[in-house]
Amino acid sequence: MSVRKRVRSVAARLLTEPPPTRFTGDYASWEEARAASGGYDEQAILEKVTQAALKVKNGEAVFERDSVLFDSIQYSWPVLAGLLWVASRSGNSLNVLDFGGSLATAYNQNRRFLQHLGTLRWNVIEQEPFVRTGRELFETEQVRFYESIGACTADTDPNVALVSASLAYVPQPYVVLEEIRSQSFAYLIFDRNFFSPDRDRLTVQTVPPWIYDASYPAWFLDEQRFLAVVEAEYERVAEFEGLERSVALAAGTGRSKGFIFERRSDAP
Repeated sequence: MSVRKRVRSVAARLLTEPPPTRFTGDYASWEEARAASGGYDEQAILEKVTQAALKVKNGEAVFERDSVLFDSIQYSWPVLAGLLWVASRSGNSLNVLDFGGSLATAYNQNRRFLQHLGTLRWNVIEQEPFVRTGRELFETEQVRFYESIGACTADTDPNVALVSASLAYVPQPYVVLEEIRSQSFAYLIFDRNFFSPDRDRLTVQTVPPWIYDASYPAWFLDEQRFLAVVEAEYERVAEFEGLERSVALAAGTGRSKGFIFERRSDAP
């Protein structure tokens, strides 16, 4: 089967099958959730993501997300609108800190609409194996890879932080959120963040084997607590539904949401 036929097959499956992941449990700690998950082969996942990203780079596929190939780009239009809005308010310049950005998925997703900008730089913050692969195979003048927020901001001065589908997968999401806020970026864009209806909930996410065989802890954050942290220094400009929309939990229904924030002029 050709690459394009396989891509169409996977895309059709995504449209016709139930949601591709399951979230179960309500755990008291990250360690407890890790013990209840099956874990994952980090190297195998990295290799699968790398091969998919290389197909996009080489023109064999149009778009990749989480190692799944698509024959058309799956846009998050609110995120793209937010990025262009930031650029329009920043002298036609966009310097993005992309926290948890894999191998620059979001850059490849949106670059057609961003290449006209006077200045465009995309800085991916990822785990060390992804950074090593990114630097070896995907780094360009516009796309750079870093192992930490601090390493990035020591090298360049981003005007917007993009946090997409990543805050749920760190042991201490509020510590990361505080670190992002402390950098005083002019704008923040959050996409595909999971929220619980009443409080912080720690679940185990199970990925179907046809994507890759893995399960790991995943946070559903208390939306009001999240907003209280960010809005201490930022004004909410917009909010929108994320790709997953609603997610079934052991108790209630979680939501996938996004937000765009602008730093307040009176912020310390």
